[in-house]
Amino acid sequence: MVFEGKQVYAVIMAGGTGSSLLWPGSRKKRPKQFIDLFGSGTMIESTVARVGQRIPVANTYVVTSPQGREMMQRTLPDFPGENILVEPTARDTAPCIALATAYIRKRDKDAVTLILPADLLVLQEEAFWKIVDAGVSIAQDRKSIVTVGVSPDRPEPGYGYIQTEKIRSDTCIPPDGDISLYSVRAFAEKPDRKTAQEFIDSGDFYWNSGMFIWHLDVICREFERSMPDLYKDLLGIYDAIGTQAERRVVEDVYSWIHPVSVDFGIMEKAESVCMLAGDFGWADLGSWDDALKIGGKNGADSERGERNLFQVDAANNFVKKEGGKAVAIVGLDDIIVIDTEDALLICRKGRSQDVKMVVDMLRREGLDDYL
Repeated sequence: MVFEGKQVYAVIMAGGTGSSLLWPGSRKKRPKQFIDLFGSGTMIESTVARVGQRIPVANTYVVTSPQGREMMQRTLPDFPGENILVEPTARDTAPCIALATAYIRKRDKDAVTLILPADLLVLQEEAFWKIVDAGVSIAQDRKSIVTVGVSPDRPEPGYGYIQTEKIRSDTCIPPDGDISLYSVRAFAEKPDRKTAQEFIDSGDFYWNSGMFIWHLDVICREFERSMPDLYKDLLGIYDAIGTQAERRVVEDVYSWIHPVSVDFGIMEKAESVCMLAGDFGWADLGSWDDALKIGGKNGADSERGERNLFQVDAANNFVKKEGGKAVAIVGLDDIIVIDTEDALLICRKGRSQDVKMVVDMLRREGLDDYL
């Protein structure tokens, strides 16, 4: 069911350049949102399909890189090309969102926008849409930015966090008892493990899902107040859309703006940000160990049914490989094997966070072809 009587748009942020912790599957030439981790399609395919359940594809925008546009066109050839917005250079999430806002504003100044990352993993679709429904209803009052938090179950240093205050009393709480509404005190970037444990112990921190819902009036007001230079650029792009100068203006803007996240540039200074908390099976896929956990919850076998995989006196291994190469494991348990055309990773389970050290070594040695 679509949002009846409501002009809701979706912006899928797909400008990532590859996750070092998912090397060698995720690379600069193939970021994680464009790889198939669970044998059910790429993450960008899953995200576009999920959004399409409720929001028309004509109202869905994907913001990505020039390389990402090519991968989008190969992966999702039926997705409208005019809704793929290309950033000449990656400048983090604030410019990405400003770009999409200009295009949506050109079409509908009364729009409510759902912002979400391309690699969003959701295991409970119905619960996810309940939260989005509640966020759209709140956003339509044009008073608050709505973000989505997830109750943490461990001190995870690889995630961002949101600190909350008591349940807001100046706006209605969503009627669903599984969803809670809070006001936001602060956004915290990825902490070290000790600080993450302190966050958990305090009881007022949630994982940051990277999702936002707002009315265009609200986000434009916040851009104008907190990032006035970027807001002027947004207006310049808005004026150029549909003209011969459109591409040149976008390229000019991206040649001088500085990278800044929307959390730092907007959210930490916004007049009113509220957070919806609910369990919808969210996970931030940050490492191969995360992929194993999520794959198990999603019904995927940790000992993948890969063709030409042979194991002797070996168990509880995860193998992902390309092509028909034969792989044999003898006398080893609890390992991760990721085999690509030009790189091979063999890692003990529980140690995949250290894959970043390998990527750092390759970078220091100037072996950029493997990154």
